[in-house]
Amino acid sequence: MSPFTQRVLEIIQEIPEGQVMTYGQIAGLAGSPRGARQVVRILHSSSGKYGLPWHRVVNARGEIAIRQEESRMLQMLYLRDEGVEVADNGQLDLDRWRFIPHGE
Repeated sequence: MSPFTQRVLEIIQEIPEGQVMTYGQIAGLAGSPRGARQVVRILHSSSGKYGLPWHRVVNARGEIAIRQEESRMLQMLYLRDEGVEVADNGQLDLDRWRFIPHGE
């Protein structure tokens, strides 16, 4: 496992309940500011294996990026269960819900 992948996994595992981070934010913290697409791939391939809170990751516009309807609705449900206000179109307020770790 590459150091970048390891760091991405660690960052995602540290997102607190009721908060979100963006793909790009995670990539930057892991050392590759342009690596948002890599974060998507890591999340897709490793969520089950490492028990990642995949539902706490959104795009830079504060939107649920998943297009597959069932998974999209599941992400909205999980976030709402944690108290995050998500509009029916999958939009949320990053200013309110974004997790900013110490040192970012």
